[in-house]
Amino acid sequence: LTVQAKGCRVSHHYICKADPAGDQWRVDFDLKGPYFLSRINAETEWLQSIDLTSGEDIRLVPGPADPASFTGLTTTGADSYDFTQSAAGGGAIRYIGSDRLTGKKTVIDGVELEETAFEFREETPSGRLIGTASGQEFIHRGWRLFFSGPSTWEGDEGRERFLDEAAALSAAWTAGADAGLDPASDEAQALAQRHVDWLSGIPGTRG
Repeated sequence: LTVQAKGCRVSHHYICKADPAGDQWRVDFDLKGPYFLSRINAETEWLQSIDLTSGEDIRLVPGPADPASFTGLTTTGADSYDFTQSAAGGGAIRYIGSDRLTGKKTVIDGVELEETAFEFREETPSGRLIGTASGQEFIHRGWRLFFSGPSTWEGDEGRERFLDEAAALSAAWTAGADAGLDPASDEAQALAQRHVDWLSGIPGTRG
């Protein structure tokens, strides 16, 4: 399935026979070519996403507190979720939110889609707020897919800073361990203080 969005962006949805039944992949293209790859399962849980520009690989942490459920959404009209994703380079983000059917339908290129309303918040593993989002999406029951709609995001800059610094700290600690860095050294203590400053300086959190 290929979907043309506004802004000259194209998304191609496909499956691989070697994957578990119900898994689907999506690759997004812009004028420069493919830039994002993601994988979901039959319940539309976000299993993996890869930024093809930076190489950042983010995956679902096993055993979510409240797994997303496409089946639950389509049978009851609403679904909540609470899960965590971690980046290969360090850092994790917890997502807590919900989707609900609004009862509205729209037809695009002859395909009927159902409108949903969503809202969620992003937190660090310690519970510090990173950002929030809300808006509308569209689903197709047969394809078991969500399609983006208008949304409002708050806290994007804080999220990016959090992930960038998490990756940098992870790399610094790894380099220190490989070099045999003494935990009592000034360098190690400075790195530890930087880690504390990172945790306490996330936007939207109490100091």
